[in-house]
Amino acid sequence: MARRCAITGKGVQAGNNVSHANNRTRRRFLPNLQVASLLSETLGQTVRLRLSTSAIRTIESKGGLDAFLRGAKASNLGHDAQVLKRRIEKAAAKAA
Repeated sequence: MARRCAITGKGVQAGNNVSHANNRTRRRFLPNLQVASLLSETLGQTVRLRLSTSAIRTIESKGGLDAFLRGAKASNLGHDAQVLKRRIEKAAAKAA
């Protein structure tokens, strides 16, 4: 399983540990990923995604998963989020 956020695309970064003597050794900065179950009102079901904590906060501040995905550009989303966005748009069009 990749260490990448499904919504924002945040992934692993590389850098250095720098000691007091200024010795540098390579290290990895891992994103804070959590498995989150979010409710989609349009689909009428919960969706489990592996999200960064900043993505979870952003989704909550935008008013939920459906509102966030409707307002987001597809080019800024990861593959899983693009598929979910299309499913939500189809369900919303069918309901209207």
